[in-house]
Amino acid sequence: MAYVEVENLHISFEIKKKQVPAVKGVSFKIEKGETLALVGESGSGKSITALSILQLLPYPLASHPHGTILVDGYNVVGMPQKDMLDIRGNKISMVFQEPMTSLNPLHTIEKQINETLLIHKGMNKSDAAARVRELLELVGLEATEDRLKAYPHQLSGGQRQRVMIAMALANEPDLLIADEPTTAVDVTIQAQILELLMDLQKRFGMAILLITHDLGVVRKMASNVCVMTNGEIVEAAPTEQLFTNPQHDYTKMLLAAEPKGDPHNKEDDAPEIIRGDNIKVHFPIKKGMLKRTVDYVRAVDGISLVVRAGHTVGIVGESGSGKSTLGLALLRLLKSKGGIYFNGQSIQNEGWKVLRPLRAHMQIVFQDPYSSLSPRLSVGQIIEEGLLVHQGRGKSAERRQLIRDTLEEVGIPGEAQDRYPHEFSGGQRQRIAIARALILKPKFIVLDEPTSALDMSVQAQIVDLLRDLQARYNLAYLFISHDLKVVRALADTVLVMKAGKVVEQGTAEQIFDNPSTTYTKTLMKAAFDLATLDQ
Repeated sequence: MAYVEVENLHISFEIKKKQVPAVKGVSFKIEKGETLALVGESGSGKSITALSILQLLPYPLASHPHGTILVDGYNVVGMPQKDMLDIRGNKISMVFQEPMTSLNPLHTIEKQINETLLIHKGMNKSDAAARVRELLELVGLEATEDRLKAYPHQLSGGQRQRVMIAMALANEPDLLIADEPTTAVDVTIQAQILELLMDLQKRFGMAILLITHDLGVVRKMASNVCVMTNGEIVEAAPTEQLFTNPQHDYTKMLLAAEPKGDPHNKEDDAPEIIRGDNIKVHFPIKKGMLKRTVDYVRAVDGISLVVRAGHTVGIVGESGSGKSTLGLALLRLLKSKGGIYFNGQSIQNEGWKVLRPLRAHMQIVFQDPYSSLSPRLSVGQIIEEGLLVHQGRGKSAERRQLIRDTLEEVGIPGEAQDRYPHEFSGGQRQRIAIARALILKPKFIVLDEPTSALDMSVQAQIVDLLRDLQARYNLAYLFISHDLKVVRALADTVLVMKAGKVVEQGTAEQIFDNPSTTYTKTLMKAAFDLATLDQ
């Protein structure tokens, strides 16, 4: 008998007193010690299916009209909460996609792992403290006093994810549910987290339910795969069979959905749009009662670059390398030292009166459109803001028509301008964010991780859109990303950053095909070891 058996599971949500089906007749089994992957795009029903195993859906708004979920022979559907407490944490644990929102910002790392041990194991404080240190060492974190007393915001993304894994393993569960455990981390950290999970699985013999849209991760880790779309499993097969001989059209689409193509051929002598000479951004470290500056965090430390019309400069590197700081400094949104020239004009020491008319030509698109678009404004109002600031009020009808035209240019129906951001998918919201930048007809756009929060198929669509817009309007892009496959599809020139410095730079072909530094080679190996599995 399998450890977990999901049979004909249906999930419905009550919306405006109507039952809306979200999952329809899903069935699968998870054997002890195996890894099963649930694969599909956002909204396919993967995560709510996994949450049902732990009975963590918002009941009674959510319900199970049909189906059973057997865990070690016991049906958990409708099981009383007091009985579920023995399953959650003890038998099944879960690691979520974004550890920063899953960890309590008010409690130290030690206290949060401790809590799991005190509640489920009934340990005394000294035994729990020893176990916390043991768990941190197990997931590759030194159990120093500073680390134990640290708060989540004081750790990197990869360190926070390791803490989440330590918490999940505290009670040695039989099944670990990993919900997009590597989506929000850099490629090198992703590789480390995957190796860690596989090592822990071998050591403890636990099963893993892996929820992801990254097919490279699936092929590296999973023994069996279920492909979901619109709340249904459309294909289930052993991993190698699914990758070599997919049967369903949706599976074939997912396997083919990866940013492809190359940047358009550009003129090498195209005019300079923006140039940075020896850019430095140093943040003071202050200590003592008088808060004297004792040192500096050198976030950007002497970087020079040129972005030409119609060209894309890709900035790659791990979190904390200074990529986003460099982009914000070039836009004069952060104080910096060094020369910054826009269209040949020095703007480093200019005040807001000079900068304001230039800002219409310098725009930015952020990583997460859900947090960068105001939930209180309609899409039309969001896009209109730039017009009102830079072009005055004018005629409302003309603005609405311009907003309609710009939305349609990025693939959103013009009549959608009266809807709100939450009514759109992640990919549609990112298209709206691009429309907001595009409506002012800029010459230079900073794209700060614009695809990392999106599904693979949506990533490919956004890359194609950006490439098309660049060719149409001769736009200059500064493309910041840790996803090297996306950078390769867009960038002409690449800068590799580490600890605020450029460790290597050159044409995209040079960097990707013949990297010269150990650090760049490590980045490429981490990214393309997974990427080549998809081919």
